[in-house]
Amino acid sequence: MKRPGCGAPAHWTRVPGQASGARTGHLEAPWKQCGGKRGLIFPREINLSVISQYVDYLINEQGVRNVFVNGTTGEGMSLSVQERKQLAEEWISKGKDKLDHVIVHVGALSLPESKGLAKHAADIGADGIAVIAPSFFKQVTKDALLAFLQDVASEAPGIPFYYYHIPPLTGIKIRAEELLDGMKEQIPTFQGVKFSDTDLLDFGRCVRKNDKGQFVLLYGVDEQLLSALIMGATGAIGSTYNYLGKVNNLMLEAFASRDDFTAQKYQFCIQEFLGFVIAQGFGVPQIKAVMTLASGIPMGPPRLPLSSASEDFVAKVKAKLESLKNILYS
Repeated sequence: MKRPGCGAPAHWTRVPGQASGARTGHLEAPWKQCGGKRGLIFPREINLSVISQYVDYLINEQGVRNVFVNGTTGEGMSLSVQERKQLAEEWISKGKDKLDHVIVHVGALSLPESKGLAKHAADIGADGIAVIAPSFFKQVTKDALLAFLQDVASEAPGIPFYYYHIPPLTGIKIRAEELLDGMKEQIPTFQGVKFSDTDLLDFGRCVRKNDKGQFVLLYGVDEQLLSALIMGATGAIGSTYNYLGKVNNLMLEAFASRDDFTAQKYQFCIQEFLGFVIAQGFGVPQIKAVMTLASGIPMGPPRLPLSSASEDFVAKVKAKLESLKNILYS
C-alpha cells in the first residue's frame, strides 16, 4: 500500500497554503531584560530589534521560511493586544521578500480583541490567521465554538484561516474531527488545522475527512511528527524548528524519498533530545533558553508568572546538543 505523502520531495515544499517549506517555526517572543523581585528576572518590553536577525537565522541556519507569530511558544496569550500587533508588524516587515508565509495567531479570551487582532493581521499583510479556542469557560459546545471562530474569521475575509487545536493547554475537549464537519461551509476562508495534540485517533479521523485534500493538516507535536506524516499530515508547526529545523528538514526529505531508516534516525535523535529536556522540566522558559543557546540571539526571560530556566538546565542542554551534533549531521 502506498504511504500518504510518498513521492517527490516537492510534496513537502509545496504544501497548500504554504508556498515553500512544510515546516513552520513556532516563534519565541524576544524580551528586553531588566531586574526583578526576589531574585527573579522579568521582561519589561518586547525586543523588536532582534527580529531581523531572527528571520535571517531561521532561513540561513535552519531552512525555515514560514513562521507562526504570537502562538504558545511566543507567549502570545501573555502579551497585550498592542504588543501582539507590534510583533506581527515587525515579522511581516522584516520577513518581506525573505519569508514565504507569516501566519499570525489572533486567538484571545475576548471575542472583540480576537476580531480586532484578525482585522489588524489582514490589514498589515499577514498570509493567514490562526485562532485557539477561548479557554477560561470550559463548558463550550461545538456550535458555540464554531460561531466564535466564524466571527473572528469574518474580520479577515481575504486571507486563510486556521483553527489552532491544542486541548492539553486549553482544556477544551471538542475533537478536531468534530469541528471539521461544516467548518468550510461556515468559514469560507478555512484552510486547515494546526493540530497540537498527541491524540492520533482524532488526527487520523481528520485525515480521513481530508480525502480530497481540501484543507491542510499541520501537526504540532514535534516528537511524533514522523508518525503523523505516515498518517497523512501535510505540514508541521512546532517550536523545535527554531533550533532543530535542519534536522526536521532532513527527516522530511528522507520520508519523501521513502527512506524509512534515515527518517527514523532523525526522528529518534529529535526524540532523544526532547526526552532529555522534558525529564529536566521543559516548558516555554526552557525553550527560550535553548533557542538563545543555539542561535546566539538573546531571547530574554519569559514573562511572569513563568520563571527563567536555571543555569544548571542550560549547562546540561549545551552538553546534550554537543553530544548529538555528530549523530544528527553524520
